[in-house]
Amino acid sequence: MVEQQYPEVLTIAGSDSGGGAGIQADIKTMQACHVYSSSILVAITAQNTLDVQAVLPMPIKMIDAQFASIYADFDIKAAKTGMLADSQHVRCVVKNIKQYHITPLIVDPVMVAKGGTRLLTQEAIETIIQDLIPLADIVTPNLPEAEAITNMQIISKADFKTAAKKISAMGAKNVIIKGGHGQGKTVSDYVLLADGHDFWLSGDRYDTKRKHGTGDTLSSAITSALAKGYSIEKAIRFGKKFVDMAIKKGIVVGHGHGPLNHWAMQGDHDEI
Repeated sequence: MVEQQYPEVLTIAGSDSGGGAGIQADIKTMQACHVYSSSILVAITAQNTLDVQAVLPMPIKMIDAQFASIYADFDIKAAKTGMLADSQHVRCVVKNIKQYHITPLIVDPVMVAKGGTRLLTQEAIETIIQDLIPLADIVTPNLPEAEAITNMQIISKADFKTAAKKISAMGAKNVIIKGGHGQGKTVSDYVLLADGHDFWLSGDRYDTKRKHGTGDTLSSAITSALAKGYSIEKAIRFGKKFVDMAIKKGIVVGHGHGPLNHWAMQGDHDEI
């Protein structure tokens, strides 16, 4: 019998009963990237490809217990956060991140579901800005999230750069502003690294509504790559490639905003 050892990672987020986003998308992505995923469940959703029908946050004591359980046993090499329900739960997660010295940490500031349902109150957004973003090694907002965080409209490339600098000034070491909600035939994400180096990652915009869980998938792929020893820049570039392939090689699931194909890169083992 041959036993193999793989990097261990952690997702801290809410569930998606439809399987396309949230912790389910995180675990699928991490598995595809050949790392072992553990998870801390912050909230449960009744959700499908059409919309979010209900959200139930987990008891705070249960979240604390999950953190204690994970860090009593696993050797976590990288972690990410996703949907965190409300300000009380954001504060709980922040407390545990500090207690267990969790790093590198990727913060995906999930605020709105693909179907349009708002997942965070304004108070929770403020708590993320003040308490969670300063702990992030990488923060990965999409355009609406970046606009909510910076309180500015982002249209031009200059706007992307201004917004990224504002988020960096909030304490995030590295910033990715995703351009998927923009217009045009290409999707361009702007990356600002801690050392001041910046660049654009551009790819084709695919004409499909099967993009549910894109942000979760990107942040999970980056988390996986960091756990495997990739540099920040290489991990970000890998995450972009993983998402691009997962959208390009789509699957037909559900009747609304369908999920990505998380095994799209299954054959590209050298790239994972």
